[in-house]
This record gives sequence, structure tokens and C-alpha cells, in this order.
Amino acid sequence: MKRFSQLAIPYIVWTVIMLVLPMALIAFYSITEPGNSIFSFSFTLDHYITFFTDPDFLKILWRSLWIAFKTTVICLLIGYPAAYFISRCGERLQSNLILCITLPMWINMLVRTYAWIGLLAEGGLIHRIAAFLIPGERELLYTEGAVLLGMVYNFLPFMILQINTSLCKMDGALLEAGSDLGANPVQIFARITLPLSLPGVVNGITLVFLPAVSSFFIPKLLGGGQYFLIGNMIENQFITVGEWNFGSAVSMVMAFLMMLLMAVVRKLENKNRGGKEEENL
Repeated sequence: MKRFSQLAIPYIVWTVIMLVLPMALIAFYSITEPGNSIFSFSFTLDHYITFFTDPDFLKILWRSLWIAFKTTVICLLIGYPAAYFISRCGERLQSNLILCITLPMWINMLVRTYAWIGLLAEGGLIHRIAAFLIPGERELLYTEGAVLLGMVYNFLPFMILQINTSLCKMDGALLEAGSDLGANPVQIFARITLPLSLPGVVNGITLVFLPAVSSFFIPKLLGGGQYFLIGNMIENQFITVGEWNFGSAVSMVMAFLMMLLMAVVRKLENKNRGGKEEENL
């Protein structure tokens, strides 16, 4: 046991340096105000008060939560049928389809997002197709739709892979038993497949919503700076304005919201697991 504890020391040190220490510094900056010298500062909560009392900041927060919600819903509506289809394919075809989904993820997300600029810009492939199908002048790039499209494209694989993993782990004998007992396909899906796939759905929602709500380069590239989200606001405070203290306060607000969401997700998972255990008993 002592040997395993010693082996964990490098990972603990890495966690402290790369995770705990930066978060502690951000928390410190969020409740302090710089003084006249480098080492002088004063404690204050004005940064949090400013954020929660300014309607423009709250509007940006609501817009970020809303587009992250829409991204998650669209990814779920597309991802669940895709994951269900993949899980019902043969082993070889299933591997090929998973490879097709994960293959774009081998390319940097920033590069993939840049590619959409060429597709959506005037004269681009998608812009030409849209103009051919629906004649008229329209702007596809630098709109909310472009930002939403970029987020769905980048985060959809996380939803599909999580749901597909849950569906593949499901015991096929349960489906056969339901069919033998006279259940139709709809009843089998509603009472067996869907409940057993909920852990994958919950994990997929978490992996899509959390990065979507804090994304900054997707709205910056596809929104052209006109669609400002909370991630862009944090980047602007740190890099452009130089207000590290206020940017740290906004970062802490987002970190708290994400931890709250993860706690709710974990509680739902434990509740679902407990309900299954009671049914088994």
C-alpha cells in the first residue's frame, strides 16, 4: 500500500501545480484589488457585485447558457439516433463508423473551425448551395446560426461516443426477453434501451454543455466578434482590457456554475443507480 502511495506522488504534485495552484490564484485575484505597489492589494467583492448588477454582463451570461443549451439539445437529437444505429451494426462496420466520427477529432479544433469560415463565407460551398436552393441575398457567416453550427460540429462526437458506449454495454438478452414477453419495439426501447442508455446520455450532455458554455474561439471566428459570449468576455478582460481581477471573478462564477451542474449530474446518476438497485432487489 505504501509503495502505491509513493507512485501517486508525481501525479499529486502535477495536479497541485497545474490545477490547484492556478485555481487558487484565480480565486485570489477575484477577491482582491491591486494597490500602488506590486505587493500591495486590498480585499473586495466589488468585481462580483459589478458582474451580477450589470445587465449587459448578465445578458452575455444568459446568451452563453442559452446557446450551450441549444447546442446540447441538437447534439442529443442527432447523436442518440446515430449512436443507436452504430450500436446495432456489425462489429466491423461499427468500428469503421466510430473511426469516421473520431477521424475529424485528430485535427486541431481551431483548424476545423477555420475550415467552416471558407464554407460559410460568400462564395463558399455551403453559401453557394444555400443560394441555389433558396435564391436571395443572405449572410451565413458571422451569425448565431454559424456559431451554433460550429459548436454542434465540434462537440457532436462527444455525445455520440458516450451514448454508443452505453448502448454497446447493454445486455442483448434483455431485449430478447422483452420481445419474448410480448413487448413491441417501441415498448422495448422506452422501457429497456432508453433507461439503460441514460448514463451515456448524461455524460454526453455534460461533455457538450460544459465546453459549449465557456467556448470563446468558435464564436470569435464564426461570429466575427459580433456574437459575444462569456468565454469571449473572459478573454477580453485578460488580454485586451487587462482587468485580471474582474476576469478572474467572471471565471470563478463560471467555475461555480460548472461544478454545480456536475454535482446535479452526479446526483441524478446516483439516483438512477439507486433506483436500478432497488428494482434488482
